[in-house]
Amino acid sequence: MLNVAIIGATGYTGLELLRILAKHPEVEVSAVTSRKEAGKKVAEIFPFEGKFGELIFEEPAPEKIAQKAELVFLCVPHGAAAKAAKSFLEAGLKVIDLSADFRLKDQSIYETWYKTAHEAPELLPQAVYGLPEIYREEIKRAKLIANPGCYPTASTLPLIPLLKARLIQEESIIIDAKSGVSGAGRSAKLRLIFCEVNEDFCAYNVATHRHTPEIEQVLSEASRKNLKVNFTTHLVPMNRGILATIYAKAKENIDEKTLRSCLVDFYADEVFVKILPEGIFPNTAHVRGTNLCAIGLKFDQRTRRVILVSAIDNLVKGASGQAVQNMNLMAGFPEELALDTRPLFP
Repeated sequence: MLNVAIIGATGYTGLELLRILAKHPEVEVSAVTSRKEAGKKVAEIFPFEGKFGELIFEEPAPEKIAQKAELVFLCVPHGAAAKAAKSFLEAGLKVIDLSADFRLKDQSIYETWYKTAHEAPELLPQAVYGLPEIYREEIKRAKLIANPGCYPTASTLPLIPLLKARLIQEESIIIDAKSGVSGAGRSAKLRLIFCEVNEDFCAYNVATHRHTPEIEQVLSEASRKNLKVNFTTHLVPMNRGILATIYAKAKENIDEKTLRSCLVDFYADEVFVKILPEGIFPNTAHVRGTNLCAIGLKFDQRTRRVILVSAIDNLVKGASGQAVQNMNLMAGFPEELALDTRPLFP
């Protein structure tokens, strides 16, 4: 039995971890932390969490947590996560960080995009980017996992096989992505209250979204070139889900059959990536509550442009589900354990 702790357990990702781990046969959640709710039982704040209802929120003291757990999930904001990760690693625990603090390998790029100094730059070389379908073997050996962002997960999984096979023009990539409101976290923000979001649809952080360098880093590794992409994000008035529509120019003499075969073959053995049949494209409703990434493809012969559409649940494959997938790999469990959930519909 693997004992784990959830640091920052009252946010959306922490609660999603509780939901998923409640049915994990090989894991016990031995500690949950929250500075604001310290001293209260989980059931006092979230009565739907039956299995873990008697757990008491506590302060995130690494020495104390190390006596109860072997691995921690960090569900805290960027900046705070780096300092916490350092303390937990020094206490002998493995760390899966759901923030952005260890996703970017270049300290200066992190500090430019996140407008803050990195609190543990010496740990960047040992952090493994936790996209299991691409970095599975490295994840198995890791002590520190940088869990990918939700937008990067939805954006990179469709593109990586085509870039590795050199089927698309690297400089032509445009990513148009939409997210549900839970992607912005659980803290109160005026622009995210019901009256501001309902019946509205807007672009935000145009050409400045912080996930841009993360996407470019992963795609650059796949293509072995220094890639730049156009990445535009939109807020949709729904609770959860991401839909990314991706455009790229095909190289000469490429047809749809070649493109589709590349995706199908690359992900043939992957449990959580589903390439949809010709003419079928994913809905966010079709992956809600699951760890799936569903991908549809169309090749526009007239414009020579490849059109990829991917859908994930931003709280599962885009965050907590992928974190559990990484934990399973690190612990030697079957990768799909506790993650074989069917979509919630409607």
